[in-house]
Amino acid sequence: MNINDLEKFDAKKMYKEYDRWPEIAQDSFEKKFEKFDAKDIDHIVFAGMGGSGSIGDTIGSILSKEDIHVSNVKGYLLPKTVDSKTLVIATSVSGKTMETIEILKNVKKSSATAIGFSAGGILEQYCINENIFFQKIPMFHSPRASFTSFLFSILNILEPILPIKQNDINETISSLKETRKNIFSENLSDENKSLDLAKFVNDVTCIYHAAGLQASAVRFKNSLQENAKIHCMVEDVIESSHNGIVPWEIHSNVKPVLIQGKDDHVKTSLRWKILKEFFEMKKIDFKVIESVEGNILSKITNLIYLLDYSTIYSAILKNIDPSPVISIDFIKNKLKMQE
Repeated sequence: MNINDLEKFDAKKMYKEYDRWPEIAQDSFEKKFEKFDAKDIDHIVFAGMGGSGSIGDTIGSILSKEDIHVSNVKGYLLPKTVDSKTLVIATSVSGKTMETIEILKNVKKSSATAIGFSAGGILEQYCINENIFFQKIPMFHSPRASFTSFLFSILNILEPILPIKQNDINETISSLKETRKNIFSENLSDENKSLDLAKFVNDVTCIYHAAGLQASAVRFKNSLQENAKIHCMVEDVIESSHNGIVPWEIHSNVKPVLIQGKDDHVKTSLRWKILKEFFEMKKIDFKVIESVEGNILSKITNLIYLLDYSTIYSAILKNIDPSPVISIDFIKNKLKMQE
């Protein structure tokens, strides 16, 4: 692959936005947004679909060891546990996501507090009309390519209520810059980890992950499906030992990708060791992707950076444009006809 291939098949130049991810992250966190503060919040509900949903998945992972209960909603209904101490964060990069807008409408019927984030659209207008706290965040290329814009803007805006250290933000942005040196479009060599992974995955991919890195695995699945148009599935490495391991007894063309943390729990590390031994015994090729060292925000965002970029390369290797999502447009148009 060379830069001419990227230019030819990536018609809307998605890759150029990914090359800028570290700067977009830094600018978004340093931007002068109006901050949001609230007292006595013990439950946060993230509502969002697709690329917007991955932001809630990521922040939920960051908060997994804190005293705040986190729910991620990918649909139309609020959890029945919402109350006056619940904050519902509705995110739709496009501002058009009907499921997320429906969630906002349901919040109005509860005692919970709602806030909204989008690049404009119906969601912005609804929040203005209903006097709901809203911040407009820039979209770059598409919702999925706007991950660092929205993630770091939201971390910025919610700084008063999220227990995330400034040092963790700084470490994450610094590590994103280091990751870029290896994976971006100016290094299309054999050392490029994203390009190497793209050459490995094929029409069906099975993604294994450690518990704390689920957000990066689900995001990888979504990006493989949208960008590379590849079927894939996601398995927790521990849970899969009780079910998902069995289909490997029969030969298939499925490619396993193992997403490991630098300092996974000792029991998880043992499970990785056994799984690799099993694959080697069965002569099944697999690819290991390891997180960077550091805090959980840095691990997940850097994994998403590497994995997402690999899906762009995978599309180019198949001579297809990563941007169009014709099937999603088909579903949305059909739903509009039913309104």
